[in-house]
Amino acid sequence: MGAEDNVPLDDKAKRMRDLLSSFYAPDPSTNNAPSNPGTLDAINTSSFDADQYMNLLIQKSNLDELLQRHVEMAAEIKNIDTDLQMLVYENYSKFISATDAIKRMKSDIVGMEANMEQLLDKIMSVQSKIQFIYDLPTRLGKCIESEAYVDAVKFYTGALPIFKAYGDSSFQDCKQASEEAISIIGKLFSDSESIQARTEAAVLLKQLDFPVDSLQVKLLEKLEQSLGDLQLKTDDIENASMESNDPKLGKVPDSVHITAHEGSIRGFAEAISAYRVIFPDSEGHLIKLAQDLVVKHFETVEQCVKGRFSCANLLVVLRTIWTDVLLMDEVLSEAVLPGFSLEAAQNALKQHVASTFNYLLHDISDALLRLNVSSKEAAEENPLQVALEASKKALLQGSMDVLLDFRQLLDDDLGLLVQLRDFVSDWVQEGFQDFFRALYDRFFLLSGRKSSSSQDQGLTAGAHGEKVLAGLVLVLSQLSVFIEQTAIPRITEEIAASFPGGGARVYENGPAFVPGVMCRIFRSAGERLLHHYINMRTQKVSTLLRKRFTTPNWVKHKEPREVHMFVDLFLQELKETTSEVKQILPQGLERKHRRSDSNGSTASSRSNQLRDDKTNRSNTHKARSQLLETHLAKLFKQKVEIFTKVERTQESVVTTAVKLCLKSLQEFVRLQTFNRSGFQQIQLDIQFLRTPLKETVEDEAAVDFLLDEVIVAASERCLDPIPLEPPILDRLIQAKLAKWKEKNPITP
Repeated sequence: MGAEDNVPLDDKAKRMRDLLSSFYAPDPSTNNAPSNPGTLDAINTSSFDADQYMNLLIQKSNLDELLQRHVEMAAEIKNIDTDLQMLVYENYSKFISATDAIKRMKSDIVGMEANMEQLLDKIMSVQSKIQFIYDLPTRLGKCIESEAYVDAVKFYTGALPIFKAYGDSSFQDCKQASEEAISIIGKLFSDSESIQARTEAAVLLKQLDFPVDSLQVKLLEKLEQSLGDLQLKTDDIENASMESNDPKLGKVPDSVHITAHEGSIRGFAEAISAYRVIFPDSEGHLIKLAQDLVVKHFETVEQCVKGRFSCANLLVVLRTIWTDVLLMDEVLSEAVLPGFSLEAAQNALKQHVASTFNYLLHDISDALLRLNVSSKEAAEENPLQVALEASKKALLQGSMDVLLDFRQLLDDDLGLLVQLRDFVSDWVQEGFQDFFRALYDRFFLLSGRKSSSSQDQGLTAGAHGEKVLAGLVLVLSQLSVFIEQTAIPRITEEIAASFPGGGARVYENGPAFVPGVMCRIFRSAGERLLHHYINMRTQKVSTLLRKRFTTPNWVKHKEPREVHMFVDLFLQELKETTSEVKQILPQGLERKHRRSDSNGSTASSRSNQLRDDKTNRSNTHKARSQLLETHLAKLFKQKVEIFTKVERTQESVVTTAVKLCLKSLQEFVRLQTFNRSGFQQIQLDIQFLRTPLKETVEDEAAVDFLLDEVIVAASERCLDPIPLEPPILDRLIQAKLAKWKEKNPITP
């Protein structure tokens, strides 16, 4: 055997490993052989230097040792070559397989990156779950401390599948600590949690077979408390109303508050549904809760409709309520909320109709009462005419606006309103009937009279009647005529066209709105108020006359020097009356009753007879008796002709007021006793009144007759009835007429 057989097996194996290592080693620096170049062993290192090795070998070896070393090195070279050859042969097949494997890896490496990413994600998920399980007891403890019980239940429910699979082995301690923490969740609930969150927690606890009966009372209380938050708020409705009334927005928008409310009500419905699942015997309590919410909604609506609230705004609110009702009806149909809300809606709508008519009544009253302010400030030239036109507009246009507004309730397809259309028509008609009756009463309240149909009823006692402007009463009278002739027929036509339904209610006394009855009462009101106006004007003059005749001592009256001041005051009152009726009433036909046309023509001759008879003082008593008889005969004969029916014209009203004032003057004269000067003062005052009164009244004959009657009454009550001489009388009258015409120029 050669030198190879003499090499120990271990050395051979070591050499083979070194060869393989040197072949496959990517970095020669990884060789662990000694690296000292100053020794003979450096031949096997990467830093081997042949010249240095040979010099060292020659120095340390003799010739025999060199020859021996030569033989050994030749044998080693041969062995290495043989080993390399064998190594190549033995690993050739492995090299071929490796080459094939590398080729396959090159083809498969394309999809490996995605798979590695998925594997990484799964590894990270598993790692996070494991970390979640280990952190769960600590996490549950923190939730309990912060009273976040719902989150604690969710965390525990999420870890439950892992506890069921590995809770008895790997995660036994975590499972035990988590169960101890979750065991106290059912006993504690924070008021800060929403009802939806608490209900969800209760459902999760029940899924964990946790006894949740103790939570029933707490959850029910929470549901009851949530009603206050779910109830529609007046502020929210007002905000929605402001948006709906904004002309820039066009169509009525959904308010942000209403939208938020819808989200809350959905959560409430889900809570009710979950509550029924947890506590099947709680149906009665839940029905009461749902009905209470509907009641609270309509209580808010009733508060809103007490103010000015349009039907467009009301529809927004009703649509929101109806949506709530349908949502809750899906989860609690046993409550029969659609029918329950229908009854509540009837009350709210009826109140809305009544409130709308009430505000219409206030608008008309405000337009009338502004007359008092205008009269005090005297800012308008014709305040009565302005007040009348404003009142007509407020009445007719306001009524049309009300009907147009109510029409929206009939045109809307909301399920809640479809069932109430006939009721709405009835309520509108009934509302107009009640409105006109209330307006009738309001007219008489404003006029200072009661609304009783009694024709002989006078002014109300006290200061209330004194505060009423006579012009306002005249406006009310003419407005009553407008209502009878224009407003009621126009409103009747609109009701027939826009509200054809009705009949849902049964009325004992016939239909809800009876135009004929309303026309009759306002026709009567117009007549009564016109007479009341005349009486008010007459009453003011009567007060003036009372002061005039009760103040002086007529038996000691001094000789007259001029027309008394009361005549100016009387004519001033007559001027105001004329100014008022010209603003309100139309002119009548040109019809002047001259003195020659009246049976009162004998009064003039009687006045002349008076002067003739008085020239003889011995025949005084005889003349008085004759005058008295003539006076009584003429009074009864002329009564019907003097006080005729009052027509609704300027001339008729003024003439009637003058007649009543003169009649009142006659009565005051009859209550006094005059000396000659007092009688002459009366004669002068009455004679002066003839000219201005003839320019004002239409029935001159009747006025002349009444003026004569005043003089006759004064002569009968005079101790020495000797009249003024005609020249003196004419001079005093002409002087007064000049002053009067200067202050009161005649207007065409």
